[in-house]
Amino acid sequence: MAIHFSRSSAAIADAAFCYCAVLLVVLILLGSVREYSSLPREAPVKGNHLLTRPCDEIYVVGEGETLHTISEKCGDPYIVELNPHIHDPDDVFPGLVIKITPSRN
Repeated sequence: MAIHFSRSSAAIADAAFCYCAVLLVVLILLGSVREYSSLPREAPVKGNHLLTRPCDEIYVVGEGETLHTISEKCGDPYIVELNPHIHDPDDVFPGLVIKITPSRN
């Protein structure tokens, strides 16, 4: 037994589906915007020194940082020796992951 829908009920169902899809996309976008706005901001930059940035064993190089500034801040003069993937100490970039041994001062 086949069920026959009139064209008007099919059009209503299609329109309801489209409205629900648009509503779902809007809700997802609003959730993303709220989630993004609640994320903590990057540490403030003053000169070449990042303020309040922790010296953990795994360190991600930030914008404006050099191995020299990281070494001074964290008290680890052996950064190059601990990171064989760094072939040129002058070729560091934001996002580079390095291993450091932070001082325990």
